[in-house]
Amino acid sequence: MTMELGIHYIDFLPGSDRDLGTSLAATARAAEEGGATLFTLADHFFQMEAVGRAEDPFLEGYTSMGFLAAQTTTINLGMLVTGVTYRHPGVLAKTFTTLDVLSQGRSVFGIGAAWYEREHVALGIPYPPLRDRFEMLEETLQITRQMWSDNDGAYEGTHYRLAETICQPQPIRQPPILIGGGGEKKTLRLVAQYADIWNSTSPTTEEVAHKVTVLKRHCDAVGRDLSEIRLTVAMFTDPFEDLDAYLRKAESLAALGVDMVNCGPLPGNTDPAGFVRRLGDEVIPRLSEIG
Repeated sequence: MTMELGIHYIDFLPGSDRDLGTSLAATARAAEEGGATLFTLADHFFQMEAVGRAEDPFLEGYTSMGFLAAQTTTINLGMLVTGVTYRHPGVLAKTFTTLDVLSQGRSVFGIGAAWYEREHVALGIPYPPLRDRFEMLEETLQITRQMWSDNDGAYEGTHYRLAETICQPQPIRQPPILIGGGGEKKTLRLVAQYADIWNSTSPTTEEVAHKVTVLKRHCDAVGRDLSEIRLTVAMFTDPFEDLDAYLRKAESLAALGVDMVNCGPLPGNTDPAGFVRRLGDEVIPRLSEIG
């Protein structure tokens, strides 16, 4: 097992509106050519206020991923992560399956409970309490897994009721399910029960270590081996400010079983493809030595 790099693209500001697609495609191709494992987008309709202004350009995720499926050939594609509130689970499963088929089985199903209240209120999307959103998340995981099986029957839940769960064509491969976040009571329980990949946003190695311990307890409770879940961590800082320190942190995460970190062009970067090419030249080869 060696450490891999995923590229997360969150800032669509560089260039004019006419250049957004060109810049996005060039960055995804640079990630693929540089040896990155995964290319992800954030599933939002407004720019996140921690990154920029809500009024800044922001492209819808699954439309963008369909575009990138035609621009790339080998890199995995996914959302980091899909907001459960934005699409009915049956429609979401079909949307994601379409991406998987068109990308020839290169999609990763990232999903979470959603959080950006402003865009919900602005666009008229219901924003239930957190408890309900977690219930919706679990039911969505159950529905999507049923739709990606030979069971076309009904689904009856508290929040969703489907008379049929037909999904043809089926995904090219059984989609890996990625759940992001570190909530110890609910999120990590869902990771233990449903996920193939966990993405942590904890800022320190010590906090990641604690979350891994909690995740193992949840795995034990549901009779699952922690080693069945791929552990990944967001490291959304500039590696080039102190590359040795960045790699030391990656090494400490590898000791916990983490085998992929996520990085990407930081907000305000005017040459995202160039930044990713540099990651491919200077960071990915050194990460591959870890493990």
